[in-house]
Amino acid sequence: MNKVILPKNYAPVLNGYELQRAIALTKEIFQGEFVETLHLQRVSAPLFVRSTSGLNDDLSGKERAVAFDVPAIGDDAQVVHSLAKWKRLALGKYGFAVHEGLYTDMNAIRRDEELDNIHSIYVDQWDWERIIREEDRTPEYLKATVQSIVDVICDASEALKKEFPQIKVELCRQVSFVTSQELEDLYPDNTPEEREYLYLKEHKTAFIMQIGGKLRSGKPHGMRAPDYDDWTLNGDIIFWNDVLGIAFEISSMGIRVDPAAMDRQLQLANCNHRRALPFHKMLLEGQLPLTIGGGIGQSRLCMLLIGCAHIGEVQTSLWDDETLRICSENNIPLL
Repeated sequence: MNKVILPKNYAPVLNGYELQRAIALTKEIFQGEFVETLHLQRVSAPLFVRSTSGLNDDLSGKERAVAFDVPAIGDDAQVVHSLAKWKRLALGKYGFAVHEGLYTDMNAIRRDEELDNIHSIYVDQWDWERIIREEDRTPEYLKATVQSIVDVICDASEALKKEFPQIKVELCRQVSFVTSQELEDLYPDNTPEEREYLYLKEHKTAFIMQIGGKLRSGKPHGMRAPDYDDWTLNGDIIFWNDVLGIAFEISSMGIRVDPAAMDRQLQLANCNHRRALPFHKMLLEGQLPLTIGGGIGQSRLCMLLIGCAHIGEVQTSLWDDETLRICSENNIPLL
């Protein structure tokens, strides 16, 4: 059954027309500073890729892609889950220089998503990717990039509140960096989700690092596909959400695999069959640039900065009848 968190005495701070203005302004403000800060160029991107290309994101490995046949090309296509691999291929193809990058609107359908206040089957992200040097593949470079992104988010929040003073959202700029193993050591008797809740309740803004590999307990903090992020150089940007009282992930990102990391992670994930796919062959042969990248949820960012209780307040999607009833009865207006 889908879950809905009901904040006590919740009331939207903006009416319908104001909310649409706030959504548009949030996206405009954030994109403007974001692309300037990270030196990004906007590009167009695919909604679907060939099923045989190896370009689709496997997420945790359990989600089914929306697929369809294309008689005109004699092949099947899949709606993208994300553009994690396509972006790296595009950077090389388009001739981007070191420390330059791209960003694009990524729209996906995740049919198997469990629905709640922050999850929808429709996913809209700013997907971005930037070329780096071998010497940039360090935790320090990753952390500096994370802090830059958090600063842009906080700047957007302050600008939005000047336009809409009734918004009372407060974000913390200071990022607390912690590895998934350090979290497990702090809270050994809790689940990964509970660890994030406990940590963010205290630290307010955090970057949980090194997600994908097994911890000393024998279990990973979270599942990550083995063929884009380097599991030792990745993580999630998470804010404390006062409205919902939860740890609120806004971005998954990281320094991407080099050939050695790809080789190691394909072995660990028992995914050696992927070595024959076009993308994987190019990467293992050193034909793709070294990069850092990630995705930033557009609807999630709007939801966080405006102070909404449900992602359905800022995007149009599909919801089960029980969710629609509960939200209607509790002053949560879904689009």
